[in-house]
Amino acid sequence: MGKQALHHVTISVEVKEHGESDQWTHLFGFRKIESHIDNATDGRLFKINGQPIFIRGGNWILSDGLLRLSAKRYRTDIKFHADMNFNMIRCWGGGLAERPEFYHYCDMYGLLVWQEFWITGDVDGRGDPVSNPDGPLDHDLFMLCARDTVKLLRNHASLALWVGGNEQVPPKDINEALKNDLQLHPYFETPSETDKSPEEPSTASPKDPSLYLDGTRLYVQGSMWDGFANGKGDFTDGPYEIQYPESFFRDDFYKYGFNPEVGSVGMPVAATIRATMPPEGWRIPLFKKLPDGYTEEAPNPIWTYHKYIPYSKPSKVHDQIELYGTPKDLDDFCLKAQLVNYIQYRALLEGWTSRMWSKYTGVLIWKNQNPWTGLRGQFYDHLLDQTAGFFGCRCAAEPIHVQLNLATYSIENPKPVYFLLLKLYNMSDYGILSRNFYWLGNYKLLEPYRKKNVPLKITSKAFIKGSTYEIEMHVQNTSKKPDTRSSTYMNNFVRRDMEIDFDMEGDDSDLRVATINGTDAGVAFFLHFSVHEMKTDTKEGEDTRILPVHYSDNYFSLVPGEVMPVKISFEVPRGVTPRVTLSGWNYHSSHTVH
Repeated sequence: MGKQALHHVTISVEVKEHGESDQWTHLFGFRKIESHIDNATDGRLFKINGQPIFIRGGNWILSDGLLRLSAKRYRTDIKFHADMNFNMIRCWGGGLAERPEFYHYCDMYGLLVWQEFWITGDVDGRGDPVSNPDGPLDHDLFMLCARDTVKLLRNHASLALWVGGNEQVPPKDINEALKNDLQLHPYFETPSETDKSPEEPSTASPKDPSLYLDGTRLYVQGSMWDGFANGKGDFTDGPYEIQYPESFFRDDFYKYGFNPEVGSVGMPVAATIRATMPPEGWRIPLFKKLPDGYTEEAPNPIWTYHKYIPYSKPSKVHDQIELYGTPKDLDDFCLKAQLVNYIQYRALLEGWTSRMWSKYTGVLIWKNQNPWTGLRGQFYDHLLDQTAGFFGCRCAAEPIHVQLNLATYSIENPKPVYFLLLKLYNMSDYGILSRNFYWLGNYKLLEPYRKKNVPLKITSKAFIKGSTYEIEMHVQNTSKKPDTRSSTYMNNFVRRDMEIDFDMEGDDSDLRVATINGTDAGVAFFLHFSVHEMKTDTKEGEDTRILPVHYSDNYFSLVPGEVMPVKISFEVPRGVTPRVTLSGWNYHSSHTVH
């Protein structure tokens, strides 16, 4: 949503002849949020300060399964979402209302919040089997908590709407109470919304804003009602499994205007598996060939317990990891999974973008993160390390974006593997507005491409302030001298750097240049930075990563002559010396900068 204009208000109370008695300070912002059901798509459309916003975001479970809630983790979580160029987080009804710090950082980083009340078949007795169809047990206590939550959160500019429940509506008395308490002030009403919501209370509303419990945000009774999914409460969200990338672009993939939940795979990197599971959990799935030619993945029991979603869907989707060749071990499996993660989520968001406003008004991915060490849809794991899907989303959701429609492109000879680089330029100065890199065709041919020895030049400059590091990296593929007359190589420094949250001092003496010799010309494919603790005596499976880390980009590829700038920021524990490691598909020496 861009940089947020926020202001501080301070209110103090003074007692005559005794001075100040109390003081209260709050960060706030001015905005107007409007929402109505769009006539063209039948999906819910949001406007911020009069401007329509195409929603690209995801579902939030809760910060931590053991409720270890901290401002520091909240800041990392929310900044990760901003780094992905998301603009909405849905606080799912099976979770909770997070602490105020969560909403504070959403205010800071410009994330709209869909706040759901605690109504879902997953937790309140209306699941399978049904134990309490009128749940929750104590309706008065529920409404006491709901009203208290509204008062706690209503001053946050990021809060966009209230929703009664997940995939169902609250019991009638609770639903009517919420509708009454969360009536919109006339200034925030949308005529088209009033026309489409006959169940709204018909009594005249008072004009005095102080008489409203909120008054500035819409209340929708359930996550699949009133402009979400088919708008009638039927189970028309999803799917939640691996898809062919081109499927997201096809007209019959999803036929409703706003999908509140669509999900897929989420395998983390191998280091996370080793850090969170015993050695018997390091076994990769068995690949069982079925008579119809499809593959069925059989994961080990620990992965099954951690809700692993396979990269195949027998009889529907061929195994997407096998496209790169049968994996040999955990490292090989997780690396190939990252290739799939990147393509899967970039395609998902680009598929929705390709029909922006003509068919869709928004999409929320199930899910962004995990409150535990789960192995299904996620963009960063519970240890706060990003998957490649994180950067696939970041690419696809950038505000100005160039993309390829994977359902309509044609290749005459499907056997080779192709690399396609798209760049969108500003003609006045050839500044790059958007850069998008694809790999297409026969992925198995990427396996011999691993033997390519492509030379790189890495320039780094570190800024250190206490325990905080900010490192600026420039990585160049030097396998071909760039032709400065070609727009492919003009202004290689992509204009989508992360904002720096602190000021640091440094000079040219901090500049380091490293060259990696190579004899082959070609693409430096799927390069990946990571940050580790500098140690000489490590045990097998020991996790040396420093987490969390914020990257301006990662899992990127460079054509000959091209340069990529990457900003890396992180904090280190006391007494720890960090090292930044670069590795890649056809680059295995794990170059280290320290």
